[in-house]
This record gives sequence, C-alpha cells and structure tokens, in this order.
Amino acid sequence: MNRGVPVLLFAQFLSAFADNAILFTAIAMVLDSPHAGWYVPVLQSAFLVAFVLLAPWVGPFADRLPKPVVLMIGNAFKAAGALLMLAHVEPIIAYALVGVGAAVYGPAKYGILPEMVGHGELVRANGLIEGSTIVAIILGTVVGAKAADSSIPTALALVLSCYALSLGAVLLLPKIAPQHAHDRPGLGHFTDMMRALFQADTARFAMLGTSLFWAAAAVLRLLLVAWAPAVLLTHHATEVAELTLFLAIGIVIGALLVPRLIPIERLRRARLAAYLLGVGILAFSQVHSLWPARAVLVAIGVSGGLFMVPVNAALQEIGHRSIGSGGAVALQNFFENLAMLAAVSLYAGAARLGAAPVPSIAAVGVFVLVAAFLVSWHLPPDSVRTAVVDAAPAEEEA
Repeated sequence: MNRGVPVLLFAQFLSAFADNAILFTAIAMVLDSPHAGWYVPVLQSAFLVAFVLLAPWVGPFADRLPKPVVLMIGNAFKAAGALLMLAHVEPIIAYALVGVGAAVYGPAKYGILPEMVGHGELVRANGLIEGSTIVAIILGTVVGAKAADSSIPTALALVLSCYALSLGAVLLLPKIAPQHAHDRPGLGHFTDMMRALFQADTARFAMLGTSLFWAAAAVLRLLLVAWAPAVLLTHHATEVAELTLFLAIGIVIGALLVPRLIPIERLRRARLAAYLLGVGILAFSQVHSLWPARAVLVAIGVSGGLFMVPVNAALQEIGHRSIGSGGAVALQNFFENLAMLAAVSLYAGAARLGAAPVPSIAAVGVFVLVAAFLVSWHLPPDSVRTAVVDAAPAEEEA
C-alpha cells in the first residue's frame, strides 16, 4: 500500500478527534440549560449547512488543487472556528465555521485515496480510514467531553493543538498532480456531475444509501443526548459521550469485517447490512438499562460499518473514473448533509414540541428499514466497474 496512507491516517485521526471534541465541548456549554433540547440540534444543523451550500464549489476546488493543500485549508478553517469559540463567540456561529472547514476537507480526504492506491486496495484503504476515523470519534467524544466537564478553555486548547498537528502532518503527504484540473466550479457543473452519476443505478444507490445512513446516525446521536437523561437518568456530557463510544466500537468492527464479507464487486450485499441497521435501531428503542443499551449500540455500529465502507469505496471508484473523485465526494457530502440537515431539523422541531426520545428512536428505525428497501430497489448485480461505464458517457455529454 502507498506509503502516504499512514500519514493520511494520522492526519485524519487528529482532525476527526478535534471535530468530535469541539462538538462535545459545545454541548457541555449548554447541557444544563433549559434550552438544551432544541439548542443541540440547532448547533448540529449549523455545522451541516456549509456542506449543502458549498457543495457545488468544494468538489471542483479539491480536484483543481493538490489535495494535501486542500486538506490544510480545511484544517485552517476548523482551527479558526475553535478560536472563535475560545473567544466566547456564540457557539453556533463558531461551530458553523468548523463546518465550513469540514466541507472543504471532506472531498480531499476521500478523493485522495483513489489517487494513492489502486482498485484492489481501495476497500482496504477505506476500511483503514473509516476505522481510524471512528477511533478518533471515540476518543474525541470521550476525551473532549471529560476535558469540557473539567475546563472549557482546556478542551478548546486541546482541539486547536490537534488541528495544528494535523495540518503539519498533511505537509508530509505525496504531492499528486490534480487529475481533473479542467473542472470549473459552479451550479451548472455541479448539476452535470449529479446527472452523470445518477444515471447509473449503482452510483445512485451509493449516493442515496450513504445519505440514509448519515441522516439516521445524526438523529440517533442527538437522540442519545435526550435518551440518556430520560431513561438512564444521566446528566453529564461524559456519560452521554460514553454511550456513543459503544456505537463507534461497533462501526470499527464492521469496517474491519468488510473486506471479507462485502468486496467492492459484491456491493449488492450491503443492502442486507442496512436492513440490520434498521432492526438494531428498533431494538434499541426497547431497552431501558445500561448494558443492554451498550450491546445494542455495538450491533447497530457493526451494521453501519458493514454498510458504509463498501458503499463509500464504490462511490469513490465510480467518481475517480468518471467525474473526478473530489467531485463525487462533494456530491456525496451534499446529499448526506442535506439529508442530515433535514432529519436534524425535523427532530429539532419535534423536540421543541415535546417529542419523547423513545418513540422518536423507534420512528428512526422504521424510517431506515423503509428507506433502505426503496434505495436498493433497482440495485443491479453488476460490479462497480460496470457502473463506471454507465456513468462516464453521461459526463461527456454534459
């Protein structure tokens, strides 16, 4: 495997660690507030808005510049958001700037993989990236929450240090020449890319499938903040963060199992993991004590990891061979974050109206089952390479 992959893993680990530490730092600031029920979803929505609004531009931007440069720019925006929070600027505004950095960072983070490794190594590289990211989520969530419960300035200083180290690590990545530097940013080009990918059934399934997963994950994560105090009577950010740890452990396990169970040429199998994800969320709505909740969260995470890793790899492969890997990831981010923004906004409205967490979790489970069935309805038994052939001519015509 390319020697730059371990460097990318390290840089991505630090950046993802800081992303989650700063989220739980912001949550710790308002967790005891009477407005926490609706403020936390709004905080998360502020982060997601940038992915939707900037999607037509960040993909071509990532493909026109060397991707390590784009990664550095993304980390710089994230660090600026952390500095604003440290300066006592409204957390929603500061976290929105972190979202801008993440929107810039995302297409380069995943788009660089097909440029560094071959087709046969892409699923494994994705598994390593996903595993590294989830470990960072685990540690960032728990360490960030503990640090914030002790001292908000200390937690933010930790976040800033991680962004700075990540930016420095990116300097060690190989300088790969852009492969789609002719692409021009804008709504017209973005629409052309969307049309090209959506003509292929496999690419459409990958795009909508990842959107479904992240919409459910975003709402479930917020529901844990409401569920833990209501069911387990917990009232500290650390205790809520420890619940998400078990969810993340499951995703790591699922990501490690993927190369054996769902190779990229057998993408159709991923729909079974999506069904298991919906069943697991429904089961979680029926638990009322700590250890059963932890066990079910691990199972939900395993299903999610088994679903997301091969679908991500398939979309990167299709994009790399047709519209550009950065463009494909930007489209993916657009649909994922639009779905998350819609789902989180619906939940924020429901929470403000007094929706209880347990029936809300059950509703998410039903939604995942129905949506997984619909998005996989036309999924063919073809390999990803066939989907590339389907997608490429559409881009040329556009």
